[in-house]
Amino acid sequence: MSAGGAAAAWAVVVNHEEQFSVWPGDRPAPAGWREESRHTTREQCLEHIAQVWTDMRPLSLRNRTEGTA
Repeated sequence: MSAGGAAAAWAVVVNHEEQFSVWPGDRPAPAGWREESRHTTREQCLEHIAQVWTDMRPLSLRNRTEGTA
């Protein structure tokens, strides 16, 4: 992290259930998550998530609901 505790860059991470989160860019993704994209600000990450995460249900629930599990 840079001086003042703010991350220099931010990452959007996603897990196996296709759930998204914002993560400090100077840290490796947590276990069970993978980096999906990088952005300069946390706000840009949140904007990206708002665009791509349109169905908040976990993937396993979507599959069951749609009969593809």
